[in-house]
Amino acid sequence: MPKVALFNQTGSQVGDIELSDSIFGIEPNESVLYDAVIMQQASQRQGTHAVKGRSDVRGGGKKPWRQKGTGRARHGTIRSPLWVGGGVAFGPTPRSYGYKLPKKVRRLAIKSALSSKVQAEEIRVLEGLSLETPKTKEMKAVLAGFSAGEKTLVVTADYNDAVALSTRNLPGVKTITADGLNVLDVVSHSNLVITQDAVKKVEEVLA
Repeated sequence: MPKVALFNQTGSQVGDIELSDSIFGIEPNESVLYDAVIMQQASQRQGTHAVKGRSDVRGGGKKPWRQKGTGRARHGTIRSPLWVGGGVAFGPTPRSYGYKLPKKVRRLAIKSALSSKVQAEEIRVLEGLSLETPKTKEMKAVLAGFSAGEKTLVVTADYNDAVALSTRNLPGVKTITADGLNVLDVVSHSNLVITQDAVKKVEEVLA
């Protein structure tokens, strides 16, 4: 079982903690990680792009000239995609880019992401994390205590208003709960700071 250092809020090591081997100690599957990241990024696309087709462009109700006898090519409307000011042929229309991967694949992806953080020694487990009042300066000092500065993901067991408000003004730092842990956030942040309670919660869900 992988064993990592356990820190307190001031950045001092207070012991070690053993992590679940089936969640934090597997061989990361890079292919599954890639698929999970692409899926999340696709789901975040708004898909509100739209253009006007030939039936949406104003005008063009009258045939520009008669069908035969003019020597010119036949046309039925000046709003054809062939004309300047005409509609767009096969243009993008509003749609959803979201899709889902199988449940087992998604679980393997998050396990691979967490295991990769352990192997790269980019995970810090805290004994606990609590602030009396929202203070960005205090949260910055907490992260600096164990060399977790920019691009840090903070994971707590439950929503903590003081912690969330203290981190939102720190560039590159994001706070989520254990229930909202996802592959894209884990992979896109250089450091993972997670509380001991959050570790237990993640192990219960993914076991």
